[in-house]
Amino acid sequence: MAISKKIRHLLLLLFLCGVITQVSAQEKAEVFTAKNSIYAEVGGNGFLYSINYGRIFNQKGAFKFSGSAGFSYVKQVTTTHWTPIIPIEASLLWGKTSHHLELGTGTSLLTAQSISLDTETNTLQEKVSFNSLIFFRLGYRYQKPEGGFFFRIGYTPGFNLNLDVSPPPVFFPLWGGISLGKSF
Repeated sequence: MAISKKIRHLLLLLFLCGVITQVSAQEKAEVFTAKNSIYAEVGGNGFLYSINYGRIFNQKGAFKFSGSAGFSYVKQVTTTHWTPIIPIEASLLWGKTSHHLELGTGTSLLTAQSISLDTETNTLQEKVSFNSLIFFRLGYRYQKPEGGFFFRIGYTPGFNLNLDVSPPPVFFPLWGGISLGKSF
């Protein structure tokens, strides 16, 4: 009796493997004709917000390679100056239809302005420094192959790479972003 039970389980397993293989062979990855997207992101690489353009550069089956660049303009916390932020990102998307796992990395380029008192001359000194932050992305992206509504949400921790400031580089472990837009 034990042998026939093992044989039945083996036959059931082989049958299920055949069904799964047949179903996955029928679900081919759709070719993306709408490779461009324009979207607004709250949080993410642009800190408070950013307006972005993205493009899918390459598709191989369920995998797609995407790049994006954006712009944000925010007021600095320590001064009254406004600073531009340019988020740039490269992502790998995995998904056969409209739903994708998104893994990416990028940088946000910005300038930082600071004012300090020169004790020798008793004058205020303004210093402008270039800063770069590195971000990573783990998230979900909804983008139809033929275009239309675009949505993504992601966990985006980052590192401040500005070595000129004290304290030294900072890690931002709890950060994320939500994007809404259109693909075409």
